[in-house]
Amino acid sequence: MGIKEMLNLARVPSILMLGVVYVVYVLIGGVVFWKLEGDLGKKDISLLLSNKKKLLTKYTCLNQEGLEAVAQVVQDASKVGLSLKGNYTTDGFWKFTSSAVFSATVVTTIGYGNISPSTTAGQIFCVFFALFGIPLNMVVLNRVGKYMLVIERNISDFIEGKTGRRRCTRFFVHLVSYLSGAVLFFVVPMIVFQQHEGWTYSQAIYYCFITLSTIGFGDFVADSNPDRVYPEWYSVLMASWIFFGLAWLALLINHSIDILERLNTHLKQWWGGQTQEEEEESASAEGNNPDTQVEEEDEIKKPPITQ
Repeated sequence: MGIKEMLNLARVPSILMLGVVYVVYVLIGGVVFWKLEGDLGKKDISLLLSNKKKLLTKYTCLNQEGLEAVAQVVQDASKVGLSLKGNYTTDGFWKFTSSAVFSATVVTTIGYGNISPSTTAGQIFCVFFALFGIPLNMVVLNRVGKYMLVIERNISDFIEGKTGRRRCTRFFVHLVSYLSGAVLFFVVPMIVFQQHEGWTYSQAIYYCFITLSTIGFGDFVADSNPDRVYPEWYSVLMASWIFFGLAWLALLINHSIDILERLNTHLKQWWGGQTQEEEEESASAEGNNPDTQVEEEDEIKKPPITQ
């Protein structure tokens, strides 16, 4: 008995199969990160301990307690965006432009972690600001993404009317849309960040994806280095890039989800060994299936797109 027949007899629910695939995917990622970063982390710790020992040996007047005090000063200065390399002062993180970018990272749920409110009033305001701002951000991004999709479909219909080739036209329009978005929201920002932040190209493209995917580790944050002088337009450009980039990436993720759902449907048909005619005959029996109900509800919830 083959795998297909075994799965057909077992009637494994699709939600269970998706759960297994999800858990396996996460565990594989954990193993890969463990192998790639684990040894490097041990080397970093050994290097830090060695540098600490050299520092205490070189500066004999500095004991363990003094070193901890210096480290605390450096940590506090880093939290407020101050530089300790020179005898000059800066505005820190909480100037207007940086505060506006921080507001954008709150409502978009990026949350780098390099800057956060420290006053009680600021923390309480942040809670209510995010409580209403996050849903508003989702609604606005959803609407902007739909407009992007409408523009894409209008272009596709126009070219299709001229050529008469539907599949080739849609594939071409999707490809051009993906490539233009990748250039506009990844390649161009990568060059800008490399020039103004001093990062490598790999670090810059890594930061672009981590930001637009709202992962926001905070290991790389633009417009936050106190030792650099940024132009006035830099923060405005960053906020605009984050907003429109999130809308484009959300559209791209929705396309990917649609592809995965179609693949899941084909796999269920293959496992069940049913043809299209057999599925139509058993549609009434599938009405009580939770997976079918979820898919039907999703189809109902999708709003019609006006041209």
